[in-house]
Formats: sequence, C-alpha cells, structure tokens
Amino acid sequence: MGISLDGLASNLDTTALIKAMMDIERIPQNILYNKSVRAQATVDALKALNTGITNLTALSTAAAKPGALALFTANSSSTAATATAGAGAAAGSVDFTIDRLATKQSSVSAPLTQWPDTSLTITGANGTAVTVTAASTSLDDVVKAVNASTANVSATKVSTGDGNYRLQLTSKATGAAGAFTLSGTAGTFTQIQSAQDAQITLWKGTAAEQPVTSGTNTFANLQTGLSVTVAAVSATPVTISVAQDADGIAAKAEALVKGLNDVLAYITSKQKTSTTADANGKPVTTLGVFTTDSTVRTIGQSLLTAASAPIGGVSPSEYGISITKNGTMEFDPAKFKAALAKDPAAVDAAVRTIGSRLEAAGKTASDKYGGMIAAKITSGEGQVRGLNDQVAAWDIRLASREARLKSTYVALEVAMQSMNSQSSWLTAQLASLSTQGSDGKK
Repeated sequence: MGISLDGLASNLDTTALIKAMMDIERIPQNILYNKSVRAQATVDALKALNTGITNLTALSTAAAKPGALALFTANSSSTAATATAGAGAAAGSVDFTIDRLATKQSSVSAPLTQWPDTSLTITGANGTAVTVTAASTSLDDVVKAVNASTANVSATKVSTGDGNYRLQLTSKATGAAGAFTLSGTAGTFTQIQSAQDAQITLWKGTAAEQPVTSGTNTFANLQTGLSVTVAAVSATPVTISVAQDADGIAAKAEALVKGLNDVLAYITSKQKTSTTADANGKPVTTLGVFTTDSTVRTIGQSLLTAASAPIGGVSPSEYGISITKNGTMEFDPAKFKAALAKDPAAVDAAVRTIGSRLEAAGKTASDKYGGMIAAKITSGEGQVRGLNDQVAAWDIRLASREARLKSTYVALEVAMQSMNSQSSWLTAQLASLSTQGSDGKK
C-alpha cells in the first residue's frame, strides 16, 4: 500500500488533482473503448442475424424440395383400425374387413415345484433349435436360462396358489414366425394360444376379394405411403380415406413466411435510433447498429423480394402470401387453402419457387465461406481486436503517467516540507536575534 502525502506541506488535494488530470488523459482511451463496445455489439448483432437467416435458409431448402407439400391425412371409418399417411401417399380410399389379429404363441407347463431336468430345447418356426441349460432344476434358474438364451421366447414362473408353479413360455414376436416347439425335456406343456399372422380381406364379397397377412397388427404400405394398424376383428368393412392435408400444407407455408418475418423484424429492431438525456438534460441520439449498414439493408431487401416477386407473372398474394405496407410478409391461411383446393399444382409450384428464391438469397447472405454477413463478421472481429489492443496499450501508458504524476507531487510535498522547515528555522533565528538586541547584548 502506497504512502499518501496528500497536502502534507502544500495543503493541496493532490489526489483530486491527479484524478482530474488522469480523467483528461483517459479521454482518448474512453473513445477507443466506446468504439470497441459498439463494434462488438455490431458483431454480436451480425451473428444473431446470421443464425436467423441460416434457420430461414433451412426452412426454404425444405420447402423447395419436390414433394415437400405432398402431405396427406388418413381417416378410418372404425375404431377397429387406424391409419397414417406418409411420403408417397395419394388421395383415395380402400375397404377391408379385419379377419384376425396377430398373436403370440403361449405354452404353459403342468403344475410342479421344480423342473424335472436341467435342459430344454426350443425350436423356432424357421427350424432353428436352441438348447437351454439351467444351472439347476430350480424353476428360477430355468426362467433365467431361457430369458438369457437366443431363443425368441420369454419365460415366467406363475404361482398356482397351492405351492405349485407353472412355467409359461411366450414368443417375443407376434405372427406365425414366432411359433415354437419344445423338446428335450420330461416337462409337459399345453399350448394356450397359437402364433398367427393378422389378416385383413380387401374388397370383401367382390370378385377382387384379396386376403392380406402381416406378422404384426400393422400393415405397412397397404397403399403407397399408407400404413394401417388393426386393433379388433371386424366383419363390417372398414374404410380408410386418404385426403390432402390442407392444414399441414398451410402450416408449412406459414412457417416459411414467419421465418422470413422474424429475420426482417430483427433487422428493423437493430436499425432503430433511440434518444436519451445526458447528465445536463440534453437529448442524445443513439443510432442502431444496423442504421447505416447498407449491406444489411441490401440483404433484407433481397429476402423480401424473393418472397414477394411475381411467380410466372402471378403475384404470391393470389396464394395468400402478400407484402404489407410495413415491408413485411403476411400469410392468409383461408386464401391459401382456397387456392390450394382450386389448383394444388400451382400452389405447390409457388411455394417451391419462393422457397428456392429464399434459399438462394439466404445462402448469399449467410454462407460461412463466401456469405456477405460472414465477411462483415470477420472484419468486425478484427476491428474489435485492434481496438482492444489499443485500449490495453493505453492502460500501460496511463498507469505510467499516473505514477509520474504521483511521484512529481510527492517530490513537491517533500520539497515544500523542506522549505517550510528552513523557513521555520530562519524565523526562529530572526526571532532570537531580535530578542538579543532588545537586551542590549551583542
């Protein structure tokens, strides 16, 4: 801790004087620091903008792909079956009855307290035999050995309530492929449920009647892109209807418009100026980090043009995608769905075109190698580093200047103290001479 000689001899507030002089000395550094802060704020804003445009580009890329809007929904006339329409589905319907559900084979042993031997052979429907060897004749060991084996069977021990137990073996998979036979043991089994495939019959009662089976209760690709899952037997025909998913298609188009508006809104928020009052009450106007940035302004305009420009001579507003007087895009779901119902191909082409144009504009702006924003971020980060280096150099310079001022004022105080001491001594000597003269002594 340094020794303070503040005003020791001069009665000056040297600490305050040094601080005032250092405040003046720091003005250039403060200017550099404020430039650094603003440059960093600009870089941060550019990074956020780049992320927003990257996200928009991903949405646009997806929307531009062929079949991106080929969305369909499937509805069932009965709770006995449910259906899902996926890629490649097409509008239409199919009728069928549900003859049987897929089941697992289940076999149960006779009541016993322990297994009669330590081995058991389980042969699957494909002819593969697996011999299971238990550590002992304990039912728990048998269950453990079966469940640890490669046989496609699970085992459980079921209490009969009279001190005896039954060993229940159940195939792990449904369908005829899950069937199994048991051998190599003195234990006896009763099959309580057989393994069978699920079966439906298409166009029941017609000349085109066609049974279809599945190892599970799901019939994948019953029609292209259509998957049906049955839950109950039904002699009454079940009708599955597939229709275009207007809500899903509209949601995709709306998400694209929203993604664009989010980017435009962010640009606008960073272009706004703000006015505050300084310490003297005078208004101070602060520009937004994008207020004078022509590159960002160009990017925003290119994105807006990509979404609002005519498509084959037709304005996107005809499809419910229109530009507003505020320079943003607006999506009208009702108008979009009406256009979709009238001409699905035209709407699909329009959305894909907008997606393609936005994708191109987005990549021009945000590509990490040659994008306009990437270049500005790199330049801005270099500027920030340079300014921070200058601020750090000023720290060293100012510390040295402050040390010199303190040394100077300390030396001043020491010198004045010495002069004050000499002055006091001379005053004392003069006073002594005056006293001798009044006594008449020499």
